[in-house]
Amino acid sequence: MNQKPNKLITEKSQYLLQHAYNPVDWYPWCEEAFEKAKQEDKPIFLSIGYSTCHWCHVMEKESFEDFEVAKLMNETFISIKVDREERPDIDGVYMKVCQMLTGSGGWPLTIIMTPDKKPFFAGTYFPKRQRFNRIGMLELIPKIKEFWISKRKDILQSAEEITKSLNFIGKKNIRLKLDDSIFEKAYQQFENRFDPQYGGFGEAPKFPSPHNLLFLMRFYKNKNLIEALNMVEKTLTQIRLGGIFDHIGFGFCRYSTDKFWLVPHFEKMLYDQAMLLMAYSEAFQVTKNELFEQTAREIISYVFRVLKNNIGGFFTAEDADSEGEEGKFYLFTEKEIAELIPKDFYQTFVKIFNIEKGGNYYDESKGVKTGKNILHLKKALREISNETGYNYNYLSSKLEQCRNILFDYREKRTHPLRDEKILTDWNSLIISALVKAYQVLGDDEYLNIATQSYDFIIQNLLLDNKLYHRYKDEEVKFDGNLDDYAFFIQTNLDLFETTSEVKYLSTALELNQILTNNFWDELNGGYFFTSSNSEKLISRQKELYDGAIPSGNSVQFMNLIKLYRLTQEKILSEMIEKQIEYFSSEVEKYPSAYSYFLCALQNYYSPSTEIIISGPNEEVKNATKEILRLYIPNKILITISPQNQNEIVKLIPQMENYISEKLNIFICNNFVCKNPIDKIELAIKELTNSV
Repeated sequence: MNQKPNKLITEKSQYLLQHAYNPVDWYPWCEEAFEKAKQEDKPIFLSIGYSTCHWCHVMEKESFEDFEVAKLMNETFISIKVDREERPDIDGVYMKVCQMLTGSGGWPLTIIMTPDKKPFFAGTYFPKRQRFNRIGMLELIPKIKEFWISKRKDILQSAEEITKSLNFIGKKNIRLKLDDSIFEKAYQQFENRFDPQYGGFGEAPKFPSPHNLLFLMRFYKNKNLIEALNMVEKTLTQIRLGGIFDHIGFGFCRYSTDKFWLVPHFEKMLYDQAMLLMAYSEAFQVTKNELFEQTAREIISYVFRVLKNNIGGFFTAEDADSEGEEGKFYLFTEKEIAELIPKDFYQTFVKIFNIEKGGNYYDESKGVKTGKNILHLKKALREISNETGYNYNYLSSKLEQCRNILFDYREKRTHPLRDEKILTDWNSLIISALVKAYQVLGDDEYLNIATQSYDFIIQNLLLDNKLYHRYKDEEVKFDGNLDDYAFFIQTNLDLFETTSEVKYLSTALELNQILTNNFWDELNGGYFFTSSNSEKLISRQKELYDGAIPSGNSVQFMNLIKLYRLTQEKILSEMIEKQIEYFSSEVEKYPSAYSYFLCALQNYYSPSTEIIISGPNEEVKNATKEILRLYIPNKILITISPQNQNEIVKLIPQMENYISEKLNIFICNNFVCKNPIDKIELAIKELTNSV
């Protein structure tokens, strides 16, 4: 490896620093790089990825560390590296280009563009030499160089057309009237793609996509359709049993390479833990299935142990690879298991976790067994207990003993790299998930850690009335994007509902105003991903698709509905209608791709339930905890006590009518309230029967 560092060496991103000693003369995204490209009349080679991306590592080792490839790149291009997690705005624009030109996308993302940032070639992973039916870097670079010299006019024209097409997408949306039938249409699409044997939707690769399950639970609640809930239970059970879940150290990997949830890509992302924690907490709320409660607690255990920063935030991810091999940290030979597990329990353990002498783990690219095992279950422990006759408590205790032995053994291995940047949007997601877990499971620690992380964002990433995206090594950088604002507003609303502290509602309203001023499209509706004050890219994107996580537009749509129901501000109602109108034709085409948007739309179209709890501090606090345990997804909960009543009346003047010296619980539908109830048991009964 070249010992002289390139220009990435002063960056904070672990992904960029991984490439700092490549022989490729990398630049970070900066004006210096674009000026140099203009001066030297070279195209830009833009490579986008992230630190825990397996195929990014593969391409680096094959090509970017290779002197032959690097020499060609340095002669032909000005090369720029971007961490997609630091700059989702850049990634979003050029990923759209890749999808437009090739029909698919992924990371590493490879874009070749003019010095004025207009793309003319796109792809993802390229090997050094042609294989996998992919052109190799050694063949690709000379072709690009030849075209740049001999067909410049064609390239520039193509780049202009691609840029125009990119900016045309979504400009003239047809306005449709969405009604209740859109939910049925989405449900039918999920039903058609549902895998009844293994859970999840579609074929391999399979992603957990927890927001799809959140939609199905709401659909079940609204329609009383047990089949929708069955899909949720099957999916959450199967991914908990499969190899995508780490049975030794807990936490979920990003996705499964097969349809069985057995062989994952082993990177563990903070956002996956957050979204799955929400799904398992809500599913436990609905079903009282003990496996879902256990899994929620295990996700939190992993996040607190591995991803929690001692100053309040949460780290981004753990890598898939260690010692240059994907999954090496997580896999065991049968011999290792035999030496570690107590002999009197060995056969039972091997049977429960499906350990094989020849290994059960397949190499994804070669499709052959590696001699190693990935622990997974074929049935839940309660079911195994019933079938084998083992006492459930005994079995649980023995397996926990064995898990601890394997955990301690595994801890001595070389750990996968941990990406230690702190992102506002992903931290907001995990805070909201912890708040949800607290509501359902009642563990005070979850709320305490959530509020500590919230305070970290307030103190470090909300500066001078502006939200920033990334914190690393005391450096705060990059303008906050739509996801940062929308997810953090959601966090404030979740904390307001849970704690009744008015500062959270006040902050939500302030951030919402910033979003309106700087991100809202006044002409058409919807929110741009970037602020009007941020760096101008070749296109200003407006995204609704709910991919690995819900889109900022979907989350902010839900925020608008909650803020409107809390404050009754007419402007918010108008923005909600505009949001529905603008995105209506997109959602109508394939509604199941917008499942979190549909969660919000179901909330908006369903009769709202407003619950106002008023009275002495402790009684209000106890009643709030009891009501939060109930699954009422379309509720607005406001609590008034001597502690907060003056502040809350300032923000919501109509709350003055509900101030009470003794406990009173007002249950309202579409803002029409019934007589107050003075006993929490009666209120729970009323809510259970009527909502």
